[in-house]
Amino acid sequence: MFTSKDLAKKIAIFASDKKAEEISILDMRKVVNFCDYFVICSGNTDRHVRAIADHLKEELGKTGVQARFHEGLKKSDWVVFDTGDVIAHIFQKQAREFYKLEYLWHEAKAVNWQTS
Repeated sequence: MFTSKDLAKKIAIFASDKKAEEISILDMRKVVNFCDYFVICSGNTDRHVRAIADHLKEELGKTGVQARFHEGLKKSDWVVFDTGDVIAHIFQKQAREFYKLEYLWHEAKAVNWQTS
């Protein structure tokens, strides 16, 4: 199977496949006790967010990873996928600017997902 870091990177790549913007991974292991990583990305519209979320769900299923919980698909301004070790947040840009997760969790280190 995957390490939680590998899974976070795969989720970032899956989001990138659907042209998600401002993709970031935060290492949450020293900050919280409920997950290892956050993957945060943005879509331009509710349809774009939904397309990213649908692709993420499909690709995770292919790898044998099931989201324990997902929320926000109807409204699609902030969709959350919880795989246990990794929580993916897919935002419309305005919602991301409002909630500012990177600022809220500024103690978490950023992870470069574009390198092996």
